[in-house]
Amino acid sequence: QVELAESGGGMVQDGDSLRLSCGTSPRTFTGYIVGWFRQSPGKEREFVAAIDKSGGATWYADAVKGRFAISIDFASYTVYLQMNSLKPGDTATYYCARTPLTSRSLYDESEYDAWGQGTQVFVSS
Repeated sequence: QVELAESGGGMVQDGDSLRLSCGTSPRTFTGYIVGWFRQSPGKEREFVAAIDKSGGATWYADAVKGRFAISIDFASYTVYLQMNSLKPGDTATYYCARTPLTSRSLYDESEYDAWGQGTQVFVSS
């Protein structure tokens, strides 16, 4: 059973916006914190943002703070990542993942126990 599935990636230009979606299951939605990570070619996967099940608590990497926004659609168990003012440096494969509510660190990918397949974002200059 697929617990998380990303969609919404694509090719955009510098300064454009894009919204990524992460479809989850009710079990994931209620029992975990959902996060977004990204990985550029030749680089390690890095934390982007995370949100708790109430939507009341969010966390962001400094590199995206003020440009990206994570949110939840409670009706469809979907977690969104709205990406504004995109830069070529945001080019990466974006993954959504879940971590238990007892996670020691939301920023550590090893704390996440299920991942989506990834969706690619390419930002041209």
